[in-house]
Amino acid sequence: MTSQGLPEGWRTAACPRCGRAFECGVGADRAAPCFCVSHALSEARLAELRAKWSDCLCAACLATLAADPGLPA
Repeated sequence: MTSQGLPEGWRTAACPRCGRAFECGVGADRAAPCFCVSHALSEARLAELRAKWSDCLCAACLATLAADPGLPA
């Protein structure tokens, strides 16, 4: 556990799209993967997100963007 009570590899982050605080596990052990791996995003959409933001997005923003591929990032 981290000093914030999160599993190893997890961190508290702020979504660069909406500003919401969330727990990011992208660096965590893959036995307990981050929520982001459950969202189906095309390679083009992932490239768009990486070009626009340098940090992870929250689950709500990822769900919204995955549900509507035409929605601007």
